[in-house]
Amino acid sequence: MNRKISLGAAIAYMAIVAILAFVASFLTAWQKFESKVNDLNERSRMYEKIEEIDKYARQYYYGEIDEEQLMQSIAKGYVKGLGDPYGIYLTAEEYTRQSQDYEGKTADIGVSVVKDPSGYIRIIEVYPDSSAYTAGLVKGDIIVKVEDTDVNNDNIDLMISALKGEAGTKVNIVVRRDSEDIPIEITRRKVEAPMVTSAEYGDVGYLLIKEFNNNTPDHFVKALNKLLDNGVKALVFDVRNNPGGTIDSVSTILDVLLPEGDIVSATYKDGTTEVLATSDANEVDLPMVVITNQNTASAAELFAQAIKDYNKGRTVGTITYGKGLMQTVYKLSDGSALDITVAKYNPPKSPNFDGVGVKPDYEVKMTADQEKVYYELDETTDPQLKKALELANAVIKTGGFESVPASTTEQPEESSSQDSSSEEEASSEEEASSEESEGKSQETSSSSSEDSSSQDDSSQSAE
Repeated sequence: MNRKISLGAAIAYMAIVAILAFVASFLTAWQKFESKVNDLNERSRMYEKIEEIDKYARQYYYGEIDEEQLMQSIAKGYVKGLGDPYGIYLTAEEYTRQSQDYEGKTADIGVSVVKDPSGYIRIIEVYPDSSAYTAGLVKGDIIVKVEDTDVNNDNIDLMISALKGEAGTKVNIVVRRDSEDIPIEITRRKVEAPMVTSAEYGDVGYLLIKEFNNNTPDHFVKALNKLLDNGVKALVFDVRNNPGGTIDSVSTILDVLLPEGDIVSATYKDGTTEVLATSDANEVDLPMVVITNQNTASAAELFAQAIKDYNKGRTVGTITYGKGLMQTVYKLSDGSALDITVAKYNPPKSPNFDGVGVKPDYEVKMTADQEKVYYELDETTDPQLKKALELANAVIKTGGFESVPASTTEQPEESSSQDSSSEEEASSEEEASSEESEGKSQETSSSSSEDSSSQDDSSQSAE
C-alpha cells in the first residue's frame, strides 16, 4: 500500500535538510575563517617582531646598515625558519645561475671536476669543443691554483666556482700533470655540458646519466638510439652520484623505457594525490640494470625504482640517499626566487622512499681505497660496474632475471679477506678452546667502512 506524504510534511522535511546543509556549510566556513584569522594573527605578530627589531637596530646599531644585504638576509632567514631541509631563497643572480644549470648551459672553461683527496681540483671530464679542450686539458689533470690563489680544502668550493664567469672573460689556472705544474690561460665561453655518456661492453650498452636537467632527455635519446642501432642486447644505467634534477626530465626518459602506466605521482599536505606523468605503450624491450650508490638521490632514485616497479630491470650497488620530496621554484617580482618543498613524490607502484632510500637487488660495496679513486675505475676495477655487466650478460644468456641467481650482498674485497681471516682464526681458536674446555666459546667480529653522502638539487624538481 503506497503512503502519501502531505505537502506540509514535505515542506518541513525540505526545510530540515536545508537547515542541516546550512549548518554544515556554516561550520566549514567558520573553521576556514578561524584558520585565516589565526594566520593573520601570526603574521601580525611576525611583522610586529621584525618592526620592533628594526626600530632598535636603526636607533642604536653602531655600524652602517646595508639595506640590500639586510633584505636578502631577512628573506633567507624566513626560509630557514620554515625548517624545510631543501628550502632555499635565491637572489636574482642565484636564480639566474640555477636556471642556467637546469639548462645545462653555463659560461665556464668546459670541464667536469671533483674534489681530489689531495685537496686540489681533479678534472674527470673535458667537454668536446670547449675552451679546456682547445687549451689541451685532459682527464686526470689536477688544478692546483686559480688566478693567484692556491687551491686547498678550505677554499676548494670557491675555486671551483671561480672557473665559471662571463663568456669572453679569461681565467688563469695552474695544472699539475705528471709532477709538472703548467700555467694556462683559458677564455670562458658558453658550453653545454653533456649529461649522458655511453659505451659498449660486448652486447651490453652502458649509459652514465649525470643529472636530470632540461637537456638530459635529448642527450639520453641520442645515446640510447646509437646503442640500439648497434644491436646491444641489454642496458646498464649508471646513476651513481647523480643528485637528481627535474620531474619533467626524468619522466620524459622513463616514458621512453617503460610500458603504459603511471610514472610518478605527488602527495600534497592536504592528503590529495595527483599523477604528474604517465608513460605511453611504447617501451624499450631489453633487460636493464641500474647502478646506484649512497649519492644517488631524488629523481635518480625515482628512475631506479620505476624500472624495478615495472619489472624492467634490477639494481646493483648500495642503498640510495633517500630523498622523495618535491620542490617548486616560485619566481618573485624582483627576479629572486623561492624554492620550497611542496609535496612527496611517489614511484609508479612502490611507497615513497624519502628517508629510506632504494635498496639494491644486488648489494655491492666499494672499499675505502676504491671510493677515493672512484673516477679512475673502469670495467675491470669497478666492482659495481663489473657486477652490473655480469648480471646483464647472464640475463642475455638465460632470457630473463628469473633465471639468474637471486639477489646477493657482496662485501669489498678487503673486507671479505678480513672476514675470511677472522673466520679461520675463530675456527682455530674454537678448536683449541674445545680441547682445553668444552664450556668455553670464542667470539669474532669484522669491521666495515662507513659511507657518507651529500646532495643538493630542484624547478618542479625531485630534489
